[in-house]
Amino acid sequence: MGPLKILGERLRLLRMEKRMRQVDIAELLGITQAHYQRIEKGKINIPTLTLCILADYFEVSTDYLLGRSEER
Repeated sequence: MGPLKILGERLRLLRMEKRMRQVDIAELLGITQAHYQRIEKGKINIPTLTLCILADYFEVSTDYLLGRSEER
């Protein structure tokens, strides 16, 4: 599985753990739901600052989101 797919899958799992909808995370990031869907599907890359915002929000490391570590 490639890094974008890993990122998307981990974001999906973290979002579901918090019982949030894609639209909720999209609003947090200031993007459309369709754009966020593409992130979760591993179709597009995200800016570093967006990665940091998501890591902070879900209280995990960026390495975890990117699949470089199994430790949250």
